[in-house]
Amino acid sequence: MSKWIEFRHYSPKSGQKTSLWIVRSKQSGATLGVIKWFGSWRKYSFFPSDSTIFEQDCLRDIANFIEEKTKEYKIPVNKKEK
Repeated sequence: MSKWIEFRHYSPKSGQKTSLWIVRSKQSGATLGVIKWFGSWRKYSFFPSDSTIFEQDCLRDIANFIEEKTKEYKIPVNKKEK
């Protein structure tokens, strides 16, 4: 998917409805931030780690990932099962 970053999925904990992804550098393995549900905006959002710097390709990859996961989450349950 992305040349420089990876998204590691963590299933929702008991009582939670949404997933979480750790965003990591493929090169160094450093954690760059997390993607999690932001209820005020009703969509997944990126929460960067302190002192991280991003260029346009990584930001685009993160934005595309967020859009994809938000769309998947918003699909009605009956359509997901088909």
